[in-house]
Amino acid sequence: MVESHPGCEVKLRPLDPAEKADWLRLARSEGIGAVRFHRLVARLGTARAALAALPGMIAAGTAPGVRLCAREHAEAELAAIAALGAELLTSTEPDYPAGLRAIPDPPPVLTVLGDVTASHGPAIAIVGARNASTNGCRFAKALAGDLAAAGLVVVSGLARGIDTAAHEGALAARGRTVAVIASGVDVPYPTENADLARRVALQGAVVSERPLGAAPQARHFPRRNRIIAGLALGVVVVEAAPGSGSLITARLAAEQGREVMAVPGSPMDPRHQGTNALLRDGASLVQGAADVLELLGPLMGAPRRPPAPRLRDEPVAVPPRAPADALPDRLAERLGAEPVALDDLVREIGASVTAVQDALLDLELAGRLERHPGNRVALRLD
Repeated sequence: MVESHPGCEVKLRPLDPAEKADWLRLARSEGIGAVRFHRLVARLGTARAALAALPGMIAAGTAPGVRLCAREHAEAELAAIAALGAELLTSTEPDYPAGLRAIPDPPPVLTVLGDVTASHGPAIAIVGARNASTNGCRFAKALAGDLAAAGLVVVSGLARGIDTAAHEGALAARGRTVAVIASGVDVPYPTENADLARRVALQGAVVSERPLGAAPQARHFPRRNRIIAGLALGVVVVEAAPGSGSLITARLAAEQGREVMAVPGSPMDPRHQGTNALLRDGASLVQGAADVLELLGPLMGAPRRPPAPRLRDEPVAVPPRAPADALPDRLAERLGAEPVALDDLVREIGASVTAVQDALLDLELAGRLERHPGNRVALRLD
């Protein structure tokens, strides 16, 4: 089979260990990004030929900023990947995700912890704010669960908030989910999601283009986001403030020809300003799984209908019990302009009813809280 991506026509085939070491060595060389990697291989035929040519190019000044990775370093990384029980995929191998291969700058190598075929089915990315509201997390979890039950792979970034809820929803529905991270697959980030990463790897895969042991750095997250978009048929943004990373993912998805979808929200809540702006600019509106399936149906055949909407949901997660003096700020982060039931807050925050009531009273006395019928509360945003 032959497939192509910009700048290079790829004959799909497994690589032998020596070839794989060449690919990894070239990919890990300083100054060799994804675009330069594929241009070198397209021009010179193989990664080994590129490695042979680069010392002369460096000496001649035609490869500025390039420093070759030592072969022993590449071989040591391959051994560590195998010891971890993970696998390195190159973009020339059949198990490499086909949709990702088609983007303008596909990662030359991916480390996959879990099932290397987890992203082969039709996929939907669900992303959003890290400081997400309770309602946003509940919606993201329910949406992910319904879409996973309908046969879609749920892709997200393992971050706090909406990403966590999306993975949890897919796992609860016994569906497949893929976490794309900006660190090594052995360095889950944030650290509080280490157990979630383990469960994702058991029921799907954790994926990264970064080396084992690599710590997350801010400059790598936009690169991570292009992989999230590239793995999916479309991206749903649940909550996003202006300038958030989720909006970068949406922009990259649009540039890659993917569907961009957003969940509407109160204009009083900054976490909805980004999603409402996406809708204003032409993104498709999502109020539930049926909207996503209707939009993606022509791209994926005829998926099963989603289950009936649920009136209540399980808590997204139970974080460690917060100190009492931190509760008002934590509650303010979770609340938005849309009222939330007190019992949902208690379950999510992991504190006692009394402690939550006391913290809500602090917010109310500070003029930051509004109470609504049905024992519901919302943040005052005026």
